[in-house]
Amino acid sequence: MQFFKVHGLGNDFILVDLVKQEWPGGENLSESARRLCHRQFGIGADGLVLLHPSPRADVFMQVINSDGSEAEMCGNAIRCVAKYLYERGGIKKEVMHIETRAGVMVPRLVLENGRVAAVRVDMGIPRLERQDIPMIGPPGSVIKEPLVLEGQTFHITAVSMGNPHCVLFVPDVEQVDLYGLGPKLEKHPLFPRKTNVEFVQVLNRSEVRVRVWERGAGPTLACGTGACATVVAGVLNNYTDREVKVHLPGGTLLIEWKEDNHLYMTGPAEEIFCGQIPCS
Repeated sequence: MQFFKVHGLGNDFILVDLVKQEWPGGENLSESARRLCHRQFGIGADGLVLLHPSPRADVFMQVINSDGSEAEMCGNAIRCVAKYLYERGGIKKEVMHIETRAGVMVPRLVLENGRVAAVRVDMGIPRLERQDIPMIGPPGSVIKEPLVLEGQTFHITAVSMGNPHCVLFVPDVEQVDLYGLGPKLEKHPLFPRKTNVEFVQVLNRSEVRVRVWERGAGPTLACGTGACATVVAGVLNNYTDREVKVHLPGGTLLIEWKEDNHLYMTGPAEEIFCGQIPCS
């Protein structure tokens, strides 16, 4: 079975096109994702991305995290998928429609000499109601709300980009105990489906620095939906404008929250290598 190793700003994936080939029998997808994504005993990746036929879009993108859980959506993965479809998947469209568990997303390719230099994705409208995150508590939005964890109070803003995000603004992201706080916030009882966590340092109104603890994957070098959630939280807390460069450990994404209430994410996608997965 053929696979492609791809990444968006270091957030890396094993991409398998199941439009062109069948997934072999045997272990289930969760087990396969855990095995294949293992950094020492597998190919190594933050997640497994499977492409399926879709009756309402160019393709359906399924994302399974390295721990075997399924994600509704992934911003870095969808840029990689769009690049793959154009350059290798036989879909020569500059504007694509990709179905995800969070709905149909619309990537637009930025082409240079016939190659994909970057991808700008319409990430849709952010959801701010507590039940849409989802998050336990009374109706309404969650903006700078206190959350107590082991006797320490954090002020969080919650955003759904089709998947849940908990955003915290801090003076210096390098001083954050990412490995200590990340998993505890991810699995906090307030979030029944767990949550992604973004620690954000505001540099100015048009630039932020972010470290991410990703639900189901742990620390990652970038998170596209997390970058979008960060900008929404920045605007809601009056820390940033609506067009922001989000600096992540793996690189920078441009996020725009436009007047139509949609978020647009622009960033690169890269293919690292391709290979064969033994089917027995």
